[in-house]
Amino acid sequence: MRRKCASIGQKRSLGVDLEYRVRADNGEEGSRLEEILQPAPGGEGSWIGAPGPKMGPRLFGGQAVAQALMAASLEEDSGRLAHSLHCYFLKPGMADEPVEYRVTHLTAGRSFAARRVEAWQGALCIFSMIASFHRPEPGFRHADECPYPLDVEAARAALAEWRARGDDGAEPPLARRLQRRPIEIVPIDPGSVFGGAARAPRAAWWMRRRRPSGAGPEMQRALLAYASDMLFMRNAMLPHAIQPGSHDVQATSLDHALWFHETPDFDRWHLFASESPWAGGARGLSRGHFYAEDGRMIATAQQENLMRPQGEALERLAQQEAGAPPPA
Repeated sequence: MRRKCASIGQKRSLGVDLEYRVRADNGEEGSRLEEILQPAPGGEGSWIGAPGPKMGPRLFGGQAVAQALMAASLEEDSGRLAHSLHCYFLKPGMADEPVEYRVTHLTAGRSFAARRVEAWQGALCIFSMIASFHRPEPGFRHADECPYPLDVEAARAALAEWRARGDDGAEPPLARRLQRRPIEIVPIDPGSVFGGAARAPRAAWWMRRRRPSGAGPEMQRALLAYASDMLFMRNAMLPHAIQPGSHDVQATSLDHALWFHETPDFDRWHLFASESPWAGGARGLSRGHFYAEDGRMIATAQQENLMRPQGEALERLAQQEAGAPPPA
């Protein structure tokens, strides 16, 4: 029978060597991202994830996905690798507190195994995930081609030119914050990601680990999972000229899904080509594919997020639905 998991406080007394508070130096946090994403054992079926680089007072969803995936992967002993995961963000987590990940083995066969992971902070379950693992084997292949040019240097030049022109005024806070994150991001069209004008609900950006890690296949999957939650909800907001973090919208990830088609190497550039096919009812849906530099499709992601209008944006929306002209 599965032993009851000890509480976070009990695990501190058991000598689990973790830094439970986030350092103020984001650069230092970024340099040890792999250490943060790999949880420490906390008992039978229990793993403890340390706090990571802060993106606000709440736990970053990509960190929860990556740590939960690593917790499930650390219990794999038959050579299987994660090929898919589906998760729900149940309650806001605190960024400066550790997280306990409780792993339940659901099924295991010769080729596949499935595990459920629940994330707890104190007495609150904040996150739930089911991950499936598959032993590598040969099979038929096909994949859509990347819809964007696979030229990261051209994208870097476009970003430098956009900054020099200052098309959207001073560099947006979002662009400045991303420069301090452990994942480097270079958008194909900087205005679509950082600008404030309404645009079609699709965008693409290059991503890679800012400092090469040389990590193995399990951690490489976790790094991509971590990165997959960065900027993803931006697509659904583009047609409405709203940015995450603005006073016009309450935004958070509701659920997230990933399919790994190959093992990524996140020390190298990956292009995340994404779009939002639908938004309504205060929710938005986004989907996208990760491509390697040579055009191979590496992974697919989907996410639904809350995008609840508030303040002046809510007033404008009410006026539009009532057929009244917007205020001058």
